[in-house]
Amino acid sequence: MSRNLSVAVIGAGRMGVDHIQRLARRTHGAEVSAVVDIDPARAAAAAVGIPGAAALADIRAALEDPRTDAVLIATPGFLHEDALHAALARDIPILCEKPLTPDSVSAWRVLQAEEKLGRKRIQVGFMRRYDAEYAHLAELIRSGELGELLMLHHQHRNPATPPGFSNEMLINDSVVHEFDAVRFFSAEEITSVRVRSGKTTRNAPAGMSDPQQVLMETTSGVLADVEIYVNAQYGYEVGTQAVFEQGVVRIGNDAGPYLSARGRWGGTVLPGFAERFSAAYDREIQSWVDAALQGDIGGPSAWDGYAAAACCEAGVEAQKTGRTVAVELHEKPLLYQS
Repeated sequence: MSRNLSVAVIGAGRMGVDHIQRLARRTHGAEVSAVVDIDPARAAAAAVGIPGAAALADIRAALEDPRTDAVLIATPGFLHEDALHAALARDIPILCEKPLTPDSVSAWRVLQAEEKLGRKRIQVGFMRRYDAEYAHLAELIRSGELGELLMLHHQHRNPATPPGFSNEMLINDSVVHEFDAVRFFSAEEITSVRVRSGKTTRNAPAGMSDPQQVLMETTSGVLADVEIYVNAQYGYEVGTQAVFEQGVVRIGNDAGPYLSARGRWGGTVLPGFAERFSAAYDREIQSWVDAALQGDIGGPSAWDGYAAAACCEAGVEAQKTGRTVAVELHEKPLLYQS
């Protein structure tokens, strides 16, 4: 394909608008052909200032448009399955924000539909893999320079939760990123999950236990833990400490310069994920566009989305029961073994 990748963005909420601007302003080889949202006014507002972008209320109209080369799905997770099947029927490249779907059963249906095409069409939006520090740590692990990876310690802190945020969402909306990070760093599947709840902050809404500790183990026995704390008040921090046979590596947490002046010392804590991972989102979208122009995907596959959904299901069950819960996965199809 010699021309730009013409992308229909499905969903004009916060992430959709962010990706529309990214595709139109900061991504090489791409353009936005359509913005689709169930709210026509919101679609129209998101398309303002984007040359050639149509504002539509139905994904079918975008998929019937011959200009549409690819779709980016940024709707709420419960709407993903129908959009994914519709786009797969067109056999075009897809970037789907996490989750692939909200549960492993529907994610497996999507994966089977893609498998019938005989090639990978879906890239899942686990943007942390594109963060410079995440990528560097992954390279260090693969190199073997510090010996075998033994343990991973993660911290995931948000300033506050929006109305309606639940205990289950701590797993499905937040720890899902750590599930993918553990799989990414270890290059293995997670085999079990346990969740511990203890003393709760007074800032948590009624009925929520916050913070929580999530414990997991991979196929070879790498142990990983996550401190998930979503009402930490002071800002947004994501950090990882990797323990090797011959050293320890820390990434994340601090942002920008560390200043000592006028009797004070310290740095900056960012307010949210959009600021922390802005550059990672840019690299993610560029990687997807570059790969799509070559008929491939440029990152996490439908299998990664399915495996994360299975981990989340085990995590929610562990959260409710206090037991260690096994992660149940189908056998990986050949399409996803390379």
